[in-house]
Amino acid sequence: MKPDCLILRFGELTLKGKNRKRFERSVMTQIRKVLGSFTDLRYIPEFGRVYVELGGAAYEEASAALQRVFGLASFSPAYHAPMEVEAIQEMALRMMQALPKQPATFKVTVRRVNKSFPHDSQRMNYLVGGYVLQASPGLQVDVHNPEVELRVEIREEQVLMYVEVIEGAGGFPSGTSGKALLMLSGGIDSPVAGWLAMRKGLSIEAVHFHSYPYTSERAKDKVIELAHQLSAYTDSLKLHLVPFTDVQTSIHREYQDNLLVTLIRRAMYRIAEQIADREGLSALVTGESLGQVASQTLPSLNVIGRVVTLPLLQPLMMMDKQEIIRIAESIGTFPISILPYEDCCSLFLPPSPSTNPNLRMVEKIENSMDFLPELIEKAVLETETIEIVHGQMKKVSDSHLI
Repeated sequence: MKPDCLILRFGELTLKGKNRKRFERSVMTQIRKVLGSFTDLRYIPEFGRVYVELGGAAYEEASAALQRVFGLASFSPAYHAPMEVEAIQEMALRMMQALPKQPATFKVTVRRVNKSFPHDSQRMNYLVGGYVLQASPGLQVDVHNPEVELRVEIREEQVLMYVEVIEGAGGFPSGTSGKALLMLSGGIDSPVAGWLAMRKGLSIEAVHFHSYPYTSERAKDKVIELAHQLSAYTDSLKLHLVPFTDVQTSIHREYQDNLLVTLIRRAMYRIAEQIADREGLSALVTGESLGQVASQTLPSLNVIGRVVTLPLLQPLMMMDKQEIIRIAESIGTFPISILPYEDCCSLFLPPSPSTNPNLRMVEKIENSMDFLPELIEKAVLETETIEIVHGQMKKVSDSHLI
């Protein structure tokens, strides 16, 4: 059977009070964009949901596109039926028989919006459920925990029926919560952090630190591919590629002890904040998860984070690795992240990185590195920026040198 309608639900957006209409307009704009290749769609908005008449469009393609829309809580493929009991019963039976696996239990839930319809919801539950039951040997009713719930909406002019509720991306529409800069490495965590930030309505740009020739061009290409994957959830995504070799090697030349990771991370944060300020972005997003590595203990996070004044958003902070991997797999970044090309964070690691750095000691070491401010400024100026628009990459600038 081919669905002829989609029921889209906004979920959390309906709780936004006076801002609800703005949020709904934003998510509707994104829905129309991802379904833009389907020319015969008809949109019927209601409170907290939208009905999309497919007009013969391929449901599978529309479904895949909708999975990329933040602010969409769930959606259902649905079928129309005439406003007659017999037609509703026949459609219910056809839908049950068309299921890929025949269930052992089911229930019918009728929602009667049209109060002029001759039978109330309870009576229709009985009429539809009884008809399906009589024609389906072995099938039983379970009103508490059914394998399949057949839902019937009796509307003003027609009836909509569905059995499937597909979870959407959820969250808030893109750009409704402001703009931020994602510190994007080639690992598993940071792309997930970026996706979660976008899911909360942030419009993001990304920054990546590379240390050629210590890291390969393939490592940079891997990060560009991760940015491509994230860009599927938004209209466009800028990626700032920072040449970090001079900063990293100069710090390592001056200091090789257990605070090296802390010093390098603080330099990264300084550069990221300057790029964020230049681009008009209001926060930094990072992929830290508490206690996962030496730089992510609470004392390390405190000392590293003190170097910037912008808000630090760390959506993975209380998640464990398996939770993060599950999201990475679902958004398609995991197979890219595990490609064996190391980024600059894996370079020059001391044998025993400090898990409890002292802020005063770190600042004292930095103050002795009089070359550091100039190298950081140079790295910012020489940053290359590319933009991914609808999956196509274009170079914005080789650097910001004047």
